[in-house]
Amino acid sequence: MAGGGSKNPGGVRIVVAGDAKTGKSCLVLAAASDTFTPNVPPVLPPTRLPEDMFPDRVPVTVIDTSSSPENRNKLVEELKKADAIVLTYACDRPATLDRLSSFWLPELRRLEVRVPVIVVGCMLDKRDEEYPISLEQVMSPIMQQFREIETCIECSAFKIIQVAEVFYYAQKAVLHPTAPLFDQEAQTLKPRCVRALKRIFILCDHDRDGALSDEELNDFQVKCFNAPLQPSEISGVKRVVQEKLPEGVNDRGLTLTGFLFLHALFIEKGRLETTWTVLRKFGYNNEIRLADDRLPPPFKRHPDQSAELTNDAVDFLRGIFFTYDIDGDGSLRTPEVEDLFSTAPENPWNEAPYKDAAEKNPLGGLTVDGFLSEWALMALLDPIRCFEYLIYIGYTGDISSAIRITRRRRLDRKKQQSDRNVYQCFVFGPKEAGKSTILDSFPGRPFPEDYVPTTTDNHYVVHVVVDQTEGTRKTLVLREIPEDHVEKFLSSKDALASCDVAIFVHDRSRESSWKRATELLHSVASQGESTGYEVPCLIAAAKDDLDPYPTEIQDSTRVSQDLGIEAPIPISAKLGDLNNIFRRIVTAAEHPHLSIPETEAGKSRKQYHRLINRSLMFASVGAAIAVVGVATYRVYAARKNSSG
Repeated sequence: MAGGGSKNPGGVRIVVAGDAKTGKSCLVLAAASDTFTPNVPPVLPPTRLPEDMFPDRVPVTVIDTSSSPENRNKLVEELKKADAIVLTYACDRPATLDRLSSFWLPELRRLEVRVPVIVVGCMLDKRDEEYPISLEQVMSPIMQQFREIETCIECSAFKIIQVAEVFYYAQKAVLHPTAPLFDQEAQTLKPRCVRALKRIFILCDHDRDGALSDEELNDFQVKCFNAPLQPSEISGVKRVVQEKLPEGVNDRGLTLTGFLFLHALFIEKGRLETTWTVLRKFGYNNEIRLADDRLPPPFKRHPDQSAELTNDAVDFLRGIFFTYDIDGDGSLRTPEVEDLFSTAPENPWNEAPYKDAAEKNPLGGLTVDGFLSEWALMALLDPIRCFEYLIYIGYTGDISSAIRITRRRRLDRKKQQSDRNVYQCFVFGPKEAGKSTILDSFPGRPFPEDYVPTTTDNHYVVHVVVDQTEGTRKTLVLREIPEDHVEKFLSSKDALASCDVAIFVHDRSRESSWKRATELLHSVASQGESTGYEVPCLIAAAKDDLDPYPTEIQDSTRVSQDLGIEAPIPISAKLGDLNNIFRRIVTAAEHPHLSIPETEAGKSRKQYHRLINRSLMFASVGAAIAVVGVATYRVYAARKNSSG
């Protein structure tokens, strides 16, 4: 279907439902043939309506249904496949109208069928003319209660009154729905519609002067409707806006306020197709997001490859940062970030995992490193969504110029170095070990006095790590894995594929914390050995401001030596002594062949493979000697025969 929004790419599927004998089949047949047919089957087969019935020329298929209990499953199946639903009642039987609000509309909600509904009063010709009923008066309370009702209409299949209009409104509700654009109660454009129209306005304001000149208005008209505007028409449009909204026009042309006012006016007058045509032309779907065909398909990549921003994208984002840093204080405060995303469907950083993931200054403003870090996190976790939001804020390049796919981590280990700019570290440890505190201290947040357990594995922080000696800058993402989630997390064979380093945190004052941390370390090491996604591992001895438990040094030395990794790194977030741990995490990620723990099972497996390889080598040597022996014998036999 042109423009998207339908579940059926071949056209619009309209399902007609309602109580028995309310005129469903007669209505469908009258629409298809433009005549009344007295003897109609109980349920019609799927009926294709003529395309020339509709201005959009989009095919419409109408599905008739039975309301009898034995056909219940079929009815539910059809309702769930519908793009729009026509609910019928009989104009001469008020009880069938009551059934809409007592049964049919609540039933659609219970089935979670979320499509536009057209309420249709059939058999208008049978209603007693002595008792005229105002449709608006009758339907207003129902429409207030059930916002999914798009339109109410009365018709007569017998006299062919407003039959075609029923399906025109149903098709229009699918192709040009009101709900995404307009709040009927508040009588205003919805926020997401305003954001999309603002982006379109900015794209059409070629000289960036904050107004659409006559020439720019004409270009807009040609792009969207393939027809130019006459000078008198442009003057007329501006005059209508100026009379109602003086600030809608200035000496440079139509302002954003005026542009939005015009669209609200179109919608109020029932001309939703005008606004939808504009939105479709600029790539929007029914959710007022960029349609899938305007975005690249998901990247084809191995689980141990990741996505990160290119230098072009980073340069673009730096420019955007300083454009929106209106007060020039080197940070983006909340209103400035909201302004930046005012041309996107919403601010993506208002929710986890991006909310509060990056560095802010003491006044709560996002620093330039924090800003770029948030984008790096988006590229890592959801590269297509990251690219979508780059487009919303004005990026005009293709995805290959914005996002690169890194080399496989497996290959990095073989080559003994990594060329990534963004590293991801998984943070494991028992409850109350200090995992969250380490994450919070990374972007410089103050030490929390109260313990708050982490209940989600969606807790990320991201920040830039600078190597002062080499002058390199890497972005490090820390992801906390709560203790309760570890077993489920490791049940996936690709659990460690996206991990560059794992760090295991324990409270060094408690032996139980240490023991649990080592159990987790062994679990992760075993998982890495069995799946081929081995990761460098570090141990953090947190709460170094407290006295260690008695055998802490001996235990930690033994475990680190047995596994072949570094001794635990003592840190105290409370004292602000982090022992350069984030730089050490990055160093471990840059040299991914080092710091990989080896369990006893892993050592045995390696020894077994070495023995097999050695046996194969001896077998090969033996076979080679045998071949040489046979060849030598053949030469000897040939010589003996020739001399005889």
